[in-house]
Amino acid sequence: MMNDIALAAMEMSSARLATQYAMSLQKNVMSDMEQQAMGELAMLPPTPGVGDYIDTYA
Repeated sequence: MMNDIALAAMEMSSARLATQYAMSLQKNVMSDMEQQAMGELAMLPPTPGVGDYIDTYA
């Protein structure tokens, strides 16, 4: 009986650790992807304004 409780507690602790590790890894990946996207957006040429692109006098 006591072994079953200890085993269940160890399994829950192991599952909690695995979940925390996966969440931490996912947060790091998302942060890296966000930084990469910001860098790529910075390299894009500026978009023209409304009056520069659309003929407002037509």
